[in-house]
Amino acid sequence: MRRMTPHSTESSAPEHTALSAPTHTTAADAAAPFDFAGAAKGLVDAAARAGACIMRHYQQGTAVELKADASPVTQADREAEAIILEALHRLFPAIPVVSEEDASDRGAAVPSRFFLVDPLDGTKEFIGKRTDFTVNIALIEEGHPCFGLVFAPARRLLAFTPKRDIAVEAELNPSPAGASLAALACRPLHARLPGPEGLVAVVSHSHLDPDTEAFLATLKIAKRSSAGSSLKLLMLARGQADVYPRFGPTMEWDIAAGHAVLAAAGGAVVDTEGKPLRYGKTEAGLRNPSFIAWGRRD
Repeated sequence: MRRMTPHSTESSAPEHTALSAPTHTTAADAAAPFDFAGAAKGLVDAAARAGACIMRHYQQGTAVELKADASPVTQADREAEAIILEALHRLFPAIPVVSEEDASDRGAAVPSRFFLVDPLDGTKEFIGKRTDFTVNIALIEEGHPCFGLVFAPARRLLAFTPKRDIAVEAELNPSPAGASLAALACRPLHARLPGPEGLVAVVSHSHLDPDTEAFLATLKIAKRSSAGSSLKLLMLARGQADVYPRFGPTMEWDIAAGHAVLAAAGGAVVDTEGKPLRYGKTEAGLRNPSFIAWGRRD
């Protein structure tokens, strides 16, 4: 993870990279209460613009490259990331950012409060012309996701946390001109209690493994659904499913935003021992352990 200040003099526009924070950051700045309203207003606008960028590449086509870990990356990832990082620096200059496409040193220490960004979660789905890819933005405080925004531009589906412990959804059109939060018709999100017929399980399109099958065999499953990216977590937050087990590899930026929305909607994400999933695990290279996401359980 590279460290830098965004007040670079090498070009007219600042360079935005992972863990970017200005040199004038103070402890008081970093400890100030988080402005949920300001985040919702500014990041909904940024998400609409990032979504428009992604959809332009989706419709016109884009070159695909392979990163060092053999995962794909496109120009859509990079351009959407630049839009989001600029907005975060402008809105919250005191809070560092860890973003997927710039997180080269994943073992570097992170502070107690930082943003996690995945500008295009579900790149494989994007390349395959599916619609289940998302823009993910989350704020982590003391290891827990407290603010989250997930936007699926191909589905015009937005979910976010306008206040602490409150989750909402709205229809949002991708637009290079951005969007006004005040113009959105937001609906509250609530995870559901399972019905007597059993649980609806949501599983990954591409990561259904024997461990997942073994876990599901211990539950009363009435139905299975599948989805890509953070939409699996949103299905729980929207009351469309009850459990999402993941025993395959994920990174923190893959799920933090969806986790924040799900938790605010009454659900939870825990490890295989039932402990709340935590973030900022630099000792693990920001990788997540196996986890289970649940809707409302009581």
